Amino acid sequence: MAEQKRDYYEVLGVSKDATEDDLKKAYRTLAKKYHPDMNPGDEAAAEKFKEASEAYAVLSDADKRRQYDQFGHAAFDGAGGFGAGGFDMGSMDFEDLFGGIFGDFFGGARRGGTRNGPAKGANVRTSVRITFLEAVFGCEKELELTLKDPCGTCNGTGAKPGTTPQMCAKCGGKGQVVFTQQSFFGTVRNVQTCPDCSGTGKVIKDKCVDCHGTGYISSRKHIKVTIPAGIDSGQSVRIREKGEPGSGGGPRGDLLVEVLVSGHPIFQRQDYDIYSTVPMSYAIAALGGSVVIDTVDGKVIYDVKPGTQTDTRVRLRGKGVPTLRDKDVRGDHYVTLVVQVPEKLSKEAKDLLKAFDEKTGDSLGAADRASSQDKGGDNPEGGGKKKGSGFFGKKK
Repeated sequence: MAEQKRDYYEVLGVSKDATEDDLKKAYRTLAKKYHPDMNPGDEAAAEKFKEASEAYAVLSDADKRRQYDQFGHAAFDGAGGFGAGGFDMGSMDFEDLFGGIFGDFFGGARRGGTRNGPAKGANVRTSVRITFLEAVFGCEKELELTLKDPCGTCNGTGAKPGTTPQMCAKCGGKGQVVFTQQSFFGTVRNVQTCPDCSGTGKVIKDKCVDCHGTGYISSRKHIKVTIPAGIDSGQSVRIREKGEPGSGGGPRGDLLVEVLVSGHPIFQRQDYDIYSTVPMSYAIAALGGSVVIDTVDGKVIYDVKPGTQTDTRVRLRGKGVPTLRDKDVRGDHYVTLVVQVPEKLSKEAKDLLKAFDEKTGDSLGAADRASSQDKGGDNPEGGGKKKGSGFFGKKK
């Protein structure tokens, strides 16, 4: 009886709802581990590599994966072997399989990896620190950065004036070299970036003395960045085409400016809302009155209702942070009112406060009254605890 094949999902170590990226990542890991070139003479590794390649070849193809999910291995056993019912392992294009997944793994490179064509320059990242209020209302900052520009002496060619870069003799100007390699499946064709020209297809015999053959000159630049109202700490502003120069006539990369917002002594932010705490006197809390609230728009007078308890939260609509989509739409400002207890009182103030307390429930004497009642215990005659009773009851 033929050996039972393992489930393809089990072979790759993925679940049945694995995405294309999950499959690719799993296969890449197994192929690196078991590739015959990495394990010469190891037949067990070669079999595992073949098993993983077979599993990936099926599951990475949407049609074959649907057939496999429905019929299992039987979907491809129509003629007593893998191939007649779906595809043939012997006809698989391993250059496509490895090149599409591994890039330059095993010395290969993705097709079309030459750097002769136009390519966008790299993005540049930097950061800027602003205040809390600058984040709320927006601002403009000036950055000083070191950036590259095409060399004016050689016009970005990297070659000495009067000379030009020459076509690379090793790759014939293609930027890639092709070589063959023996593997478990036979001869495999691999492609890699040309080591002589680094993929440009050209070599510079006489380098420019100013840029030393790079084609670029670095210099300090001042760039203004507009910070939009409502931005939060950790968010970035993108300035188009202020990054590194492109190659082959490609556009410059972008400048990404991360915004770091400093803390504020009064305000705290959550999304587009602002939170703060405002003290109020006991008299205002009891009788009602007005308190002054600091907001990002300035001071606001708020009328406190009589009998307002400490930690009461009130909302000031539209006094929060503007939204990034529409600066006219703003969050709210939530204010927690806290009764402020005076730390020092004059004798007269203390006497008045005691008199007030006596008129409003005598809270200062509540503890004394409770203590007096405890001394009376359960004896209706007020004689205290019965004689002979202890903590655990009557003594024997």
